[in-house]
Amino acid sequence: MSKNNKANTNMGKTKRSTDDLIDSAIAQQNDWMENRRNFARRFLKTLNIFARPNPKNDTQSVATSEIVQPQRRSGLASYWFPILCAVIVVLIAVWVAFFHRPNPTVVVVPPVAEPTIQVADATVEYTVPMFDIVRIEPAGTVVVAGRWMPNKSVSIVINGDIVATARTDKNGEFVYSPTTPFDAGNYTISLIGVEGDVESDENVFVYISPRGYTNSVSLLMTNDGSTLLQAPTMLVDGDLVVSKIDYLDTGRIVVTGDSLPRLRVSLSLDDKYLGFARVSDHKHFGLGADVGQLEPGREYDLTVRLHDGDGRAIAEVKHHFTMPQMTGDDDTYYTVRRGDCLWIIARNFLRRGVLFSIIAERNNIANPDLIFPQQQLQIPTSASAK
Repeated sequence: MSKNNKANTNMGKTKRSTDDLIDSAIAQQNDWMENRRNFARRFLKTLNIFARPNPKNDTQSVATSEIVQPQRRSGLASYWFPILCAVIVVLIAVWVAFFHRPNPTVVVVPPVAEPTIQVADATVEYTVPMFDIVRIEPAGTVVVAGRWMPNKSVSIVINGDIVATARTDKNGEFVYSPTTPFDAGNYTISLIGVEGDVESDENVFVYISPRGYTNSVSLLMTNDGSTLLQAPTMLVDGDLVVSKIDYLDTGRIVVTGDSLPRLRVSLSLDDKYLGFARVSDHKHFGLGADVGQLEPGREYDLTVRLHDGDGRAIAEVKHHFTMPQMTGDDDTYYTVRRGDCLWIIARNFLRRGVLFSIIAERNNIANPDLIFPQQQLQIPTSASAK
Protein backbone atom coordinates (compact mmCIF):
# COMPACT_ATOMS: atom_id res chain seq x y z
CA MET A 1 0.00 0.00 0.00
CA SER A 2 2.77 2.29 0.83
CA LYS A 3 4.48 1.45 -2.46
CA ASN A 4 1.39 2.37 -4.35
CA ASN A 5 1.09 5.66 -2.50
CA LYS A 6 4.69 6.42 -3.17
CA ALA A 7 4.21 5.71 -6.86
CA ASN A 8 1.20 7.95 -7.00
CA THR A 9 3.14 10.69 -5.26
CA ASN A 10 5.86 10.58 -7.85
CA MET A 11 3.36 10.62 -10.69
CA GLY A 12 1.67 13.67 -9.30
CA LYS A 13 4.92 15.47 -8.93
CA THR A 14 5.82 14.63 -12.55
CA LYS A 15 2.49 15.92 -13.79
CA ARG A 16 2.79 19.14 -11.84
CA SER A 17 6.26 19.69 -13.14
CA THR A 18 5.09 19.33 -16.79
CA ASP A 19 2.27 21.74 -16.21
CA ASP A 20 4.72 24.23 -14.78
CA LEU A 21 6.85 23.95 -17.85
CA ILE A 22 3.88 24.47 -20.12
CA ASP A 23 2.68 27.44 -18.10
CA SER A 24 6.18 28.88 -18.13
CA ALA A 25 6.41 28.49 -21.90
CA ILE A 26 3.03 30.10 -22.38
CA ALA A 27 4.03 32.95 -20.15
CA GLN A 28 7.26 33.47 -22.06
CA GLN A 29 5.38 33.42 -25.35
CA ASN A 30 2.92 35.96 -24.02
CA ASP A 31 5.79 38.16 -22.85
CA TRP A 32 7.45 37.89 -26.31
CA MET A 33 4.23 38.78 -28.08
CA GLU A 34 3.69 41.67 -25.70
CA ASN A 35 7.22 42.93 -26.33
CA ARG A 36 6.62 42.60 -30.08
CA ARG A 37 3.36 44.53 -29.84
CA ASN A 38 5.06 47.23 -27.77
CA PHE A 39 7.93 47.49 -30.30
CA ALA A 40 5.51 47.72 -33.21
CA ARG A 41 3.47 50.32 -31.37
CA ARG A 42 6.55 52.44 -30.69
CA PHE A 43 7.71 52.13 -34.32
CA LEU A 44 4.30 53.16 -35.63
CA LYS A 45 4.24 56.10 -33.25
CA THR A 46 7.65 57.14 -34.62
CA LEU A 47 6.35 57.02 -38.19
CA ASN A 48 3.08 58.62 -37.24
CA ILE A 49 3.85 61.61 -39.45
CA PHE A 50 3.43 59.37 -42.48
CA ALA A 51 0.16 57.81 -41.28
CA ARG A 52 -3.03 58.88 -43.07
CA PRO A 53 -6.54 58.58 -41.62
CA ASN A 54 -8.75 55.89 -43.12
CA PRO A 55 -11.83 57.56 -44.60
CA LYS A 56 -13.76 54.27 -44.51
CA ASN A 57 -13.66 53.97 -40.74
CA ASP A 58 -14.24 57.35 -39.15
CA THR A 59 -14.67 55.87 -35.74
CA GLN A 60 -11.35 54.07 -35.87
CA SER A 61 -9.70 57.25 -37.22
CA VAL A 62 -11.02 59.27 -34.36
CA ALA A 63 -9.91 56.67 -31.84
CA THR A 64 -6.50 56.41 -33.39
CA SER A 65 -6.10 60.16 -33.48
CA GLU A 66 -7.11 60.34 -29.86
CA ILE A 67 -4.47 57.80 -28.99
CA VAL A 68 -1.74 59.24 -31.15
CA GLN A 69 -2.51 62.92 -30.60
CA PRO A 70 -0.93 63.14 -27.18
CA GLN A 71 2.28 61.62 -28.62
CA ARG A 72 2.78 64.23 -31.40
CA ARG A 73 5.71 66.56 -31.12
CA SER A 74 5.73 70.15 -32.25
CA GLY A 75 8.30 71.87 -34.49
CA LEU A 76 11.19 70.19 -36.26
CA ALA A 77 11.26 67.35 -33.74
CA SER A 78 8.32 65.75 -35.53
CA TYR A 79 10.32 65.55 -38.78
CA TRP A 80 13.66 64.34 -37.46
CA PHE A 81 13.70 61.16 -39.55
CA PRO A 82 13.30 62.67 -43.07
CA ILE A 83 15.62 65.52 -42.06
CA LEU A 84 18.24 63.00 -41.01
CA CYS A 85 17.88 61.12 -44.33
CA ALA A 86 18.23 64.35 -46.31
CA VAL A 87 21.37 65.35 -44.38
CA ILE A 88 22.91 61.92 -45.00
CA VAL A 89 22.19 62.16 -48.74
CA VAL A 90 23.75 65.64 -48.91
CA LEU A 91 26.86 64.47 -47.07
CA ILE A 92 27.25 61.51 -49.42
CA ALA A 93 26.89 63.75 -52.49
CA VAL A 94 29.51 66.19 -51.16
CA TRP A 95 31.89 63.35 -50.42
CA VAL A 96 31.48 61.86 -53.90
CA ALA A 97 31.86 65.24 -55.63
CA PHE A 98 34.85 66.64 -53.78
CA PHE A 99 36.68 63.94 -51.83
CA HIS A 100 36.11 60.63 -53.58
CA ARG A 101 38.79 59.83 -56.15
CA PRO A 102 38.08 56.54 -57.86
CA ASN A 103 41.04 54.49 -58.83
CA PRO A 104 41.60 54.83 -62.58
CA THR A 105 40.91 51.71 -64.53
CA VAL A 106 43.79 50.78 -66.74
CA VAL A 107 42.70 48.98 -69.87
CA VAL A 108 45.44 47.12 -71.60
CA VAL A 109 44.79 47.01 -75.33
CA PRO A 110 46.60 44.24 -77.10
CA PRO A 111 48.69 45.40 -80.05
CA VAL A 112 46.88 45.22 -83.36
CA ALA A 113 48.79 44.59 -86.52
CA GLU A 114 48.70 47.30 -89.15
CA PRO A 115 46.07 46.53 -91.79
CA THR A 116 47.45 45.40 -95.05
CA ILE A 117 46.07 47.41 -97.92
CA GLN A 118 45.92 45.47 -101.10
CA VAL A 119 45.97 47.74 -104.10
CA ALA A 120 43.90 46.34 -106.88
CA ASP A 121 45.45 46.15 -110.27
CA ALA A 122 44.57 49.48 -111.88
CA THR A 123 45.41 48.24 -115.32
CA VAL A 124 42.31 48.38 -117.47
CA GLU A 125 42.49 47.17 -121.01
CA TYR A 126 40.74 49.48 -123.45
CA THR A 127 39.47 48.03 -126.68
CA VAL A 128 40.29 51.22 -128.62
CA PRO A 129 42.80 54.01 -127.97
CA MET A 130 41.39 56.93 -125.97
CA PHE A 131 42.38 60.53 -125.23
CA ASP A 132 43.00 61.81 -121.71
CA ILE A 133 44.56 65.24 -122.30
CA VAL A 134 45.17 67.40 -125.36
CA ARG A 135 46.73 70.64 -124.17
CA ILE A 136 48.14 73.62 -126.06
CA GLU A 137 51.30 74.91 -124.40
CA PRO A 138 52.38 78.58 -124.27
CA ALA A 139 55.17 77.87 -126.76
CA GLY A 140 52.64 76.64 -129.32
CA THR A 141 53.39 72.93 -128.87
CA VAL A 142 50.66 70.37 -128.28
CA VAL A 143 50.74 67.67 -125.58
CA VAL A 144 48.68 64.54 -126.29
CA ALA A 145 48.13 61.95 -123.54
CA GLY A 146 45.92 58.89 -123.66
CA ARG A 147 45.66 55.19 -122.95
CA TRP A 148 45.25 51.82 -124.60
CA MET A 149 46.32 48.27 -123.82
CA PRO A 150 49.59 47.95 -121.84
CA ASN A 151 52.87 47.70 -123.70
CA LYS A 152 51.37 48.43 -127.10
CA SER A 153 52.17 50.98 -129.81
CA VAL A 154 49.82 53.86 -130.60
CA SER A 155 50.15 56.09 -133.67
CA ILE A 156 49.21 59.78 -133.45
CA VAL A 157 47.42 60.99 -136.58
CA ILE A 158 47.18 64.73 -137.30
CA ASN A 159 45.08 65.91 -140.24
CA GLY A 160 45.11 62.39 -141.68
CA ASP A 161 48.90 61.86 -141.47
CA ILE A 162 50.74 59.68 -138.94
CA VAL A 163 53.26 61.99 -137.27
CA ALA A 164 54.53 59.80 -134.43
CA THR A 165 54.17 56.45 -132.64
CA ALA A 166 54.25 56.16 -128.85
CA ARG A 167 54.55 53.12 -126.60
CA THR A 168 52.14 52.54 -123.71
CA ASP A 169 53.52 51.61 -120.28
CA LYS A 170 52.41 48.76 -118.02
CA ASN A 171 49.28 50.79 -117.09
CA GLY A 172 48.42 51.41 -120.74
CA GLU A 173 49.27 55.15 -120.65
CA PHE A 174 51.23 57.12 -123.25
CA VAL A 175 52.29 60.73 -123.88
CA TYR A 176 53.20 62.49 -127.12
CA SER A 177 54.87 65.88 -126.74
CA PRO A 178 56.66 67.26 -129.82
CA THR A 179 59.16 70.06 -129.34
CA THR A 180 58.28 71.84 -132.60
CA PRO A 181 55.46 74.39 -132.21
CA PHE A 182 52.41 74.10 -134.41
CA ASP A 183 51.58 76.78 -136.94
CA ALA A 184 48.37 78.75 -136.49
CA GLY A 185 45.37 76.91 -137.91
CA ASN A 186 43.04 73.98 -137.40
CA TYR A 187 44.16 70.44 -136.59
CA THR A 188 42.27 67.19 -136.16
CA ILE A 189 44.03 64.58 -134.02
CA SER A 190 43.10 60.89 -133.90
CA LEU A 191 44.72 57.67 -132.62
CA ILE A 192 45.42 54.28 -134.19
CA GLY A 193 46.43 51.17 -132.28
CA VAL A 194 49.27 49.63 -134.29
CA GLU A 195 48.61 46.05 -133.19
CA GLY A 196 45.40 45.23 -135.01
CA ASP A 197 45.11 48.62 -136.73
CA VAL A 198 42.45 49.80 -134.22
CA GLU A 199 41.20 53.38 -134.73
CA SER A 200 39.94 55.59 -131.92
CA ASP A 201 36.23 56.35 -131.69
CA GLU A 202 36.93 59.96 -130.79
CA ASN A 203 38.90 62.80 -132.34
CA VAL A 204 40.25 66.03 -130.95
CA PHE A 205 39.87 69.32 -132.78
CA VAL A 206 42.62 71.85 -132.04
CA TYR A 207 42.61 75.48 -133.09
CA ILE A 208 45.95 77.27 -132.76
CA SER A 209 45.27 80.99 -132.69
CA PRO A 210 47.77 83.37 -134.32
CA ARG A 211 47.42 85.46 -131.14
CA GLY A 212 48.86 82.70 -128.95
CA TYR A 213 47.70 79.82 -126.82
CA THR A 214 45.43 82.05 -124.68
CA ASN A 215 43.06 82.29 -127.64
CA SER A 216 43.42 78.66 -128.74
CA VAL A 217 40.76 75.96 -128.44
CA SER A 218 40.83 72.20 -127.92
CA LEU A 219 37.65 70.07 -128.20
CA LEU A 220 37.05 66.35 -127.80
CA MET A 221 34.69 65.18 -130.56
CA THR A 222 32.59 62.05 -129.94
CA ASN A 223 29.44 60.57 -131.40
CA ASP A 224 27.47 62.13 -128.55
CA GLY A 225 28.80 65.65 -129.14
CA SER A 226 31.83 67.74 -128.24
CA THR A 227 33.55 68.44 -124.92
CA LEU A 228 35.73 71.49 -124.42
CA LEU A 229 39.19 70.39 -123.25
CA GLN A 230 40.86 73.81 -123.35
CA ALA A 231 38.96 77.07 -123.57
CA PRO A 232 40.42 80.44 -124.52
CA THR A 233 41.57 82.23 -121.39
CA MET A 234 41.65 85.70 -122.95
CA LEU A 235 39.76 87.18 -125.87
CA VAL A 236 40.63 90.23 -127.93
CA ASP A 237 38.79 92.35 -130.44
CA GLY A 238 38.13 90.28 -133.52
CA ASP A 239 37.44 86.98 -131.73
CA LEU A 240 33.72 87.67 -132.16
CA VAL A 241 32.64 89.70 -135.17
CA VAL A 242 29.15 90.18 -136.60
CA SER A 243 29.53 90.85 -140.32
CA LYS A 244 25.89 91.03 -141.48
CA ILE A 245 22.35 91.16 -140.11
CA ASP A 246 19.44 90.40 -142.43
CA TYR A 247 15.81 90.99 -141.52
CA LEU A 248 13.47 89.28 -143.96
CA ASP A 249 9.88 90.25 -144.65
CA THR A 250 8.92 86.78 -143.39
CA GLY A 251 9.75 87.93 -139.85
CA ARG A 252 13.12 86.16 -139.71
CA ILE A 253 16.51 87.54 -138.65
CA VAL A 254 19.73 86.01 -140.01
CA VAL A 255 23.05 86.96 -138.41
CA THR A 256 26.42 85.98 -139.89
CA GLY A 257 29.88 86.57 -138.49
CA ASP A 258 33.21 85.11 -137.39
CA SER A 259 34.48 83.71 -134.11
CA LEU A 260 36.65 80.96 -132.59
CA PRO A 261 36.01 77.61 -134.31
CA ARG A 262 33.76 74.93 -132.83
CA LEU A 263 32.49 77.17 -130.03
CA ARG A 264 28.85 78.15 -129.67
CA VAL A 265 27.21 81.51 -130.39
CA SER A 266 23.75 82.50 -129.24
CA LEU A 267 21.33 85.18 -130.43
CA SER A 268 19.02 87.35 -128.33
CA LEU A 269 16.63 90.15 -129.24
CA ASP A 270 15.81 92.53 -126.38
CA ASP A 271 17.22 89.89 -123.98
CA LYS A 272 14.90 87.21 -125.39
CA TYR A 273 16.87 84.08 -126.29
CA LEU A 274 16.33 83.04 -129.91
CA GLY A 275 18.75 80.13 -130.49
CA PHE A 276 22.37 79.13 -131.00
CA ALA A 277 24.75 77.82 -133.66
CA ARG A 278 28.22 76.32 -133.82
CA VAL A 279 31.14 78.17 -135.34
CA SER A 280 32.64 76.25 -138.27
CA ASP A 281 36.23 75.07 -138.51
CA HIS A 282 36.87 78.12 -140.70
CA LYS A 283 35.64 80.46 -137.92
CA HIS A 284 32.36 81.41 -139.63
CA PHE A 285 28.85 81.16 -138.24
CA GLY A 286 25.34 81.85 -139.45
CA LEU A 287 22.30 81.93 -137.22
CA GLY A 288 18.66 82.47 -138.17
CA ALA A 289 15.61 82.85 -135.93
CA ASP A 290 11.97 83.85 -136.25
CA VAL A 291 11.21 87.12 -134.45
CA GLY A 292 7.89 88.06 -136.00
CA GLN A 293 7.04 91.39 -137.48
CA LEU A 294 9.17 94.21 -136.09
CA GLU A 295 7.58 97.63 -135.84
CA PRO A 296 9.12 100.30 -138.13
CA GLY A 297 10.59 103.18 -136.14
CA ARG A 298 10.97 101.14 -132.92
CA GLU A 299 14.39 100.61 -131.32
CA TYR A 300 15.72 97.08 -130.71
CA ASP A 301 18.83 95.52 -129.15
CA LEU A 302 20.29 92.50 -130.90
CA THR A 303 22.96 90.60 -128.90
CA VAL A 304 25.29 87.85 -130.12
CA ARG A 305 27.22 86.00 -127.41
CA LEU A 306 30.14 83.56 -127.58
CA HIS A 307 30.05 80.71 -125.04
CA ASP A 308 32.70 78.38 -123.68
CA GLY A 309 32.27 74.65 -123.06
CA ASP A 310 30.47 75.25 -119.74
CA GLY A 311 27.92 77.58 -121.35
CA ARG A 312 29.37 80.79 -119.89
CA ALA A 313 29.36 83.88 -122.09
CA ILE A 314 32.97 84.90 -122.74
CA ALA A 315 32.31 87.59 -125.35
CA GLU A 316 29.34 89.47 -126.78
CA VAL A 317 28.47 91.93 -129.51
CA LYS A 318 25.45 94.22 -129.17
CA HIS A 319 23.76 95.91 -132.08
CA HIS A 320 21.30 98.71 -131.34
CA PHE A 321 19.12 99.63 -134.31
CA THR A 322 15.89 101.35 -135.26
CA MET A 323 13.65 99.24 -137.45
CA PRO A 324 13.32 100.89 -140.90
CA GLN A 325 10.41 100.68 -143.31
CA MET A 326 10.40 97.50 -145.38
CA THR A 327 11.09 97.98 -149.11
CA GLY A 328 8.94 95.05 -150.20
CA ASP A 329 11.85 93.29 -151.93
CA ASP A 330 11.31 89.55 -151.63
CA ASP A 331 14.96 88.57 -152.21
CA THR A 332 18.18 89.06 -150.30
CA TYR A 333 21.79 88.22 -151.11
CA TYR A 334 24.39 86.16 -149.32
CA THR A 335 28.14 85.87 -149.89
CA VAL A 336 29.43 82.31 -149.60
CA ARG A 337 32.27 81.76 -147.13
CA ARG A 338 34.62 78.84 -146.53
CA GLY A 339 32.82 75.97 -144.85
CA ASP A 340 29.35 77.00 -146.05
CA CYS A 341 26.91 74.64 -147.72
CA LEU A 342 23.52 75.21 -149.30
CA TRP A 343 21.80 73.17 -146.59
CA ILE A 344 22.94 75.51 -143.78
CA ILE A 345 22.21 78.61 -145.88
CA ALA A 346 18.67 77.35 -146.60
CA ARG A 347 18.13 76.52 -142.93
CA ASN A 348 19.13 80.01 -141.81
CA PHE A 349 17.18 81.95 -144.45
CA LEU A 350 14.31 79.62 -145.38
CA ARG A 351 13.86 77.86 -141.99
CA ARG A 352 14.37 74.40 -143.53
CA GLY A 353 17.54 72.95 -144.99
CA VAL A 354 15.61 70.78 -147.45
CA LEU A 355 14.75 73.94 -149.40
CA PHE A 356 18.36 74.26 -150.61
CA SER A 357 17.22 73.22 -154.10
CA ILE A 358 15.25 76.49 -154.38
CA ILE A 359 18.45 78.48 -153.83
CA ALA A 360 20.33 76.27 -156.29
CA GLU A 361 17.60 76.75 -158.92
CA ARG A 362 17.48 80.53 -158.47
CA ASN A 363 21.27 80.81 -158.88
CA ASN A 364 21.57 78.20 -161.68
CA ILE A 365 23.77 75.90 -159.62
CA ALA A 366 23.97 72.52 -161.33
CA ASN A 367 25.75 70.74 -158.44
CA PRO A 368 24.33 71.86 -155.05
CA ASP A 369 27.37 70.33 -153.32
CA LEU A 370 29.72 72.63 -155.23
CA ILE A 371 29.74 76.27 -154.18
CA PHE A 372 32.72 78.60 -153.86
CA PRO A 373 33.87 81.21 -151.35
CA GLN A 374 32.93 84.79 -152.28
CA GLN A 375 30.14 83.45 -154.51
CA GLN A 376 27.13 85.76 -154.44
CA LEU A 377 23.83 83.91 -153.93
CA GLN A 378 20.34 85.32 -154.38
CA ILE A 379 17.99 84.03 -151.68
CA PRO A 380 14.28 83.96 -152.60
CA THR A 381 12.98 84.53 -149.09
CA SER A 382 9.33 84.32 -150.14
CA ALA A 383 9.89 80.61 -150.89
CA SER A 384 10.05 79.84 -147.18
CA ALA A 385 6.36 80.70 -146.84
CA LYS A 386 5.26 78.25 -149.51
